[in-house]
Amino acid sequence: MSLYPLKFKPILKEKIWGGNNLSQLLNKKKTGKKIGESWEISGVDNNISIVSNGFLKGNNLQEVIEIYMNELVGDKIYDIFGTEFPLLIKFIDAQEDLSIQVHPNNNQAKEKHNAFGKTEIWYVLHAEKEAKLISGFSKELTKDLLHKHLINNTLEETLNYEKVKTGDVFFIPSGRIHSIGKGIVVAEIQQTSDITYRLFDYNRLENGKLRELHTQDALDVIDFQRYNSYKTNYSPVLNQSVKLESCEFFTVNLLEFNSLIEKDFQLLDSFVIYLCIDGKIDIQTEGNEIVTMQTGETVLIPASIRKLILNPSKTSKILEIYIK
Repeated sequence: MSLYPLKFKPILKEKIWGGNNLSQLLNKKKTGKKIGESWEISGVDNNISIVSNGFLKGNNLQEVIEIYMNELVGDKIYDIFGTEFPLLIKFIDAQEDLSIQVHPNNNQAKEKHNAFGKTEIWYVLHAEKEAKLISGFSKELTKDLLHKHLINNTLEETLNYEKVKTGDVFFIPSGRIHSIGKGIVVAEIQQTSDITYRLFDYNRLENGKLRELHTQDALDVIDFQRYNSYKTNYSPVLNQSVKLESCEFFTVNLLEFNSLIEKDFQLLDSFVIYLCIDGKIDIQTEGNEIVTMQTGETVLIPASIRKLILNPSKTSKILEIYIK
């Protein structure tokens, strides 16, 4: 049987800093717990996404790749990753500040954990007044200088703080120190990796104990350079895909539209992921199969589907994600 646009069951993650915005803003299931993350599409071990629609319902993502291989992910991607899905798609609700942290690159993660590194991008879905996040440094540093700031409990003096609003975008390459601040909800697209090195966690307790820090690991992988800008600049264009970021690990576009859009992926050797951040859209394939997605839902378009139609019922916004 032919592949079709796939939906998956969200994997909800309770976090010490989580809240209830994912249910209120993105229609996620109410649990009564502090839900910090909803993993929308995941190939991470022990967190493999389960298909929720169509004849493949109940199968996990890895099983679908094993059956359909390059038809699902594309020739080049299957050659590189095999049955391991290369991206992890999340929604994150920071009711409190996340830890100040950093992630290793591919080489560092391979050497130490036999895993992929973690480069990611955030699209801000909601931000309370005066909400801020951390991306990079505000001054030039060395490993020794940063270590002294850690000893003196003055790390926060070195960090670059960004006030944020809905629609802001931040690219976080591996090695960049960062943290999502209190009162922010983001969509996060990242490499398939769950490796995080915490540098500082505000002396928070979890189950009566201080949360584990990974100071030396973090110092070994941090990019100490100060950059002129940490925020991605873009200009939305109605009814047109606008590129937010493109790197070796993913390309992310924003599409805001209020009329029918035809998509042709003949020249793209990759799956496509649509992340609905506002509105309601019918996705129609060449075989006239229609899958509907609305705010908070995610759909995986297999690489074998070359053409489709996106038909919004009202002005809608989606993130469009693929690998070049």
